[in-house]
Amino acid sequence: MSEKQQTRFQRGNFVVADIDRALTFYRDVLGFEETFRKGHNPDSYSFPVFEIPKEAEIGFSILSLPGQPRVMALSEVKNVPLEPVPHPRRGAIVLDVADPDAVMAGARKLGLQVYEEGRLETHDGRIGREIGIVDFDDNLVVIYLIPDAQ
Repeated sequence: MSEKQQTRFQRGNFVVADIDRALTFYRDVLGFEETFRKGHNPDSYSFPVFEIPKEAEIGFSILSLPGQPRVMALSEVKNVPLEPVPHPRRGAIVLDVADPDAVMAGARKLGLQVYEEGRLETHDGRIGREIGIVDFDDNLVVIYLIPDAQ
């Protein structure tokens, strides 16, 4: 019998006010595919762990990328105000993208905040690009590209 792996990263999760609106960024700009959606469940474990008021209506969407099934989730919270995310931000997802210019253009077209591009230097000295983008709910996504060595 094989031993169970101690820890395996399952997925990241962002709380959003509207899954369909969020998908215009995560699906249409970043290229995620929605592979599962679940509607409101008043007994969801999300209520206590995200400290969601019981009068809220919640939904859940699982997102996948090619070769990376169920790597991201969006938890929708409706019917209660979402407080602004405190700054400094305490979390982000980081994505290696093939075309950061297209992602930045798509994000700007949606009216999202796109930070000025930064120079990325890897632990092994490679140089690339990194750009922060804030989604509709003030969640931070950092995209990057490190060109292949010549």
